[in-house]
Amino acid sequence: MGGRVNKKDFARQLRGRSTDAERVLWYHLRSRRFTWYKFRRQVPIGKYVVDFFCCGSRLIVEVDGNQHAVQAEYDRNRDGWLDQAGYRVLRLPDNVVLKQLEVALEAIWRALQQPAGPPGKRA
Repeated sequence: MGGRVNKKDFARQLRGRSTDAERVLWYHLRSRRFTWYKFRRQVPIGKYVVDFFCCGSRLIVEVDGNQHAVQAEYDRNRDGWLDQAGYRVLRLPDNVVLKQLEVALEAIWRALQQPAGPPGKRA
């Protein structure tokens, strides 16, 4: 296999090493605790693996740590690809999730209330 990890295995590895902010947010999103919307975590979409995904609204929630400051161009390209594919991306700083959870959950709730655009090309 040439040492290359497939996306499903990579997503599984990411689930095993979630950040504190991802664990906190997942506690509230899993099993429809927060809303009636079903969320999944570390989901492969196209060539990317997203932190949290709500299929019903095509909403992706990304929890960004400090490393995202140095990979802003990568994130813009990634978000552009996901947008072209018909997904919506909400980025939340990890410090907001950890220190102002109610603000993060309110942002997710507002994003869920926005109508999902028409699906783009299948990823």
